[in-house]
Amino acid sequence: MRGTLYPTLDELVRHARAMVAARPGLLRLRDIGTSRAGRPLWLLSAGHGSRHLLTVAGAHANEPIGGATSLRLAEEFARDPRVLGAGVLDCTWHFLLCLDPDGATLGQRWLSGQPWPGGERRHGPTVERYYRDFYRPAFAAQPEFPPVVSDPRAPMPESGALLRLIDELRPVAHFSLHGVEVGGSFLQLTRTVPGAATGYREIVAGLGIPLEHRPFDGMGWLLDSPGVLVLPDGSPTEERDPSGYTSQATWLYAMRHGTVSAVIEAPFWSVAGVGDGRPVADPPREVAKASEILLGRSKELESVIGESGHRPPKERERLAHFTAARELMDIGPGVVDTWTTDELAGTVGNAVSLGIAARRIPLRAAAMMRQALGDEVPALDGLVRAWSRDTAHTFDARWVPVDAQTRLQTRTMLALAHALMRCAP
Repeated sequence: MRGTLYPTLDELVRHARAMVAARPGLLRLRDIGTSRAGRPLWLLSAGHGSRHLLTVAGAHANEPIGGATSLRLAEEFARDPRVLGAGVLDCTWHFLLCLDPDGATLGQRWLSGQPWPGGERRHGPTVERYYRDFYRPAFAAQPEFPPVVSDPRAPMPESGALLRLIDELRPVAHFSLHGVEVGGSFLQLTRTVPGAATGYREIVAGLGIPLEHRPFDGMGWLLDSPGVLVLPDGSPTEERDPSGYTSQATWLYAMRHGTVSAVIEAPFWSVAGVGDGRPVADPPREVAKASEILLGRSKELESVIGESGHRPPKERERLAHFTAARELMDIGPGVVDTWTTDELAGTVGNAVSLGIAARRIPLRAAAMMRQALGDEVPALDGLVRAWSRDTAHTFDARWVPVDAQTRLQTRTMLALAHALMRCAP
């Protein structure tokens, strides 16, 4: 149907329009606001129940899986609308197709619309191909994380549109769909949902996707069980990232309405080792090794780009890549300073996840700096190639078919929806 593995921004909207045209009584499409660059934020809604469920895709420019998952689930509802009816879920399900269309436009170069040649169609792209056109905005430019009230910066229009939508719908559940470049799957919940952890792990196991034993995201969250994190009672609703930027995640904002938010992560390339629960003999040594990799590669990157790394380009697109890359280059020491507990490498799986994170930060920075500086620093091309291949080979990264990625997210959302609707008023 498409020439790309994941739908591009234009393909998302075209497909949604076609679905609405085919099932106008069941599906609706409206824009709920515009991005900083004036791109519409499209909301696809299915069903007519009085209770609401909300799925948010495209929060991060480098994670196109959420859009593909949203289309898949909407298509399932179009084929069998009884699932949304009074006898089953009795709800209206809404899909925000892309929260950051501006970022997606910069980040979809690797989704060029050209068919993958030869084996890449069967086995997916290489890690190197993914990173050559990588883009992920700086922390303060990610709309899922608007600044706290005390921050003088105004929220991005995309953030404001989502917060207004949450206030309008007061959803029973809010699903945020994300993708992990290299690693395993994990689930974050703002409240314990009976049976959710067991059901989720069964879904992941059935698809043959590794479960991240102790994810790095949400280090302050409780580990309910392997691969499942739950927000502790009374936790602050503010988050401070390594750059010092403090925000309130939109999925924490929704808690004021009694909403349960679920962040569902699907890996693009899986690493079996992240789920290994065996204890590590010397956790401090594993932490030290990871710290050395992160700081050493950050230093190498600084050396390669030299003075060019402190001269922002004038072109808007290249400036966005430069700003995000520069931020990642600067946070390395601060990230390492937080790696202070043995829990970070207490198991083989933890140590593997830590090793991936140590490589990911400088690789992202090098990939975006390569695009920002262009031919000015030709050595960046070799650096991105070498570090991409090192990540893939060191951890034996295996492409997860898009079909499996979307099934993981659709099945998890449906299982949570059924569990929550049974106890919702």
